[in-house]
Amino acid sequence: MAFTAKDVAKLREQTGAGMMDCKKALTATDGDMDKAAEYLREQGVSIAAKKASRIASEGSVGAYTSVDGKVGALVEVNCESDFVANNADFTALVTAIAKQVVEENPADVDALLASPAQGEDGTVLDKINNATAKIGEKISLRRFTRMEVNGRVETYLHMGGKIGVLLGVEADEIVATNDAFITACHDIAMHIAAFSPKYTYNDEVPAEEVAHEKEILTAQIKNDPKTANKPQQVIEKMLEGRVKKFYKEVCLIDQDFVKDNSVTVSQHLNAVAKAAGATASIVKFERFVMGEGLAKKNEDFAAEIAKITNK
Repeated sequence: MAFTAKDVAKLREQTGAGMMDCKKALTATDGDMDKAAEYLREQGVSIAAKKASRIASEGSVGAYTSVDGKVGALVEVNCESDFVANNADFTALVTAIAKQVVEENPADVDALLASPAQGEDGTVLDKINNATAKIGEKISLRRFTRMEVNGRVETYLHMGGKIGVLLGVEADEIVATNDAFITACHDIAMHIAAFSPKYTYNDEVPAEEVAHEKEILTAQIKNDPKTANKPQQVIEKMLEGRVKKFYKEVCLIDQDFVKDNSVTVSQHLNAVAKAAGATASIVKFERFVMGEGLAKKNEDFAAEIAKITNK
């Protein structure tokens, strides 16, 4: 009994197994869909489908940078437990996916999942499903970001991948490989992880967000007995100062540098570049917090122990 590519895709959809595994199952069962599904179950391959409904709210943020330092990527891959997130096989999977993002430049998550896995048969989705079968937990690719600049892309992972930062800095060729400059980029990426700025530059802050902040700051001034009766001209000056402080809180370049709060991030980078006889400027950054916004698995610990002991 012959089978087509549509049959392979249908079996894959039904079972959650990898494309190559589905093809092998249909070949082994002469294209019989039901027998192929049984074959996969017997082989333990369809384990990914069984785990599809579980909550994968743990995991890790991984990173990869090209050899020349000009392209980098962050990915977030989720699993079910922190134990697996720290597993060497899982970490290697996350890094491999980040490398694929750097080298293949996929358009989105679907395109990445459908792309051929580097150095292996099947797709990235097949690779993830195979890892699910091997590791024994639901694994899913949540998101990725990729950055390419004429200068340096720096990555930083905090707490074993709980927080990941991708930083793009434009720089003259003479400074891009300078040790002090590389260290500065690393330190700024670490600063982003610690201080979580929302924007790089002031002009990136949406006008409505600035307007809303001004409303709050104005209300604070008018509700404070010490400032409420000040002349309008004085209130406007106070408001201007507080708005500048707001920008300093949310914009990276204006924040006090984590390793030397006597200078801002921008001032530190400029000083390092100038010392190397060049110029540099931050293009943008991305900051991933693992599991941010995901539903968390919430199980009673005693009930979980009871499940294990009653097996």
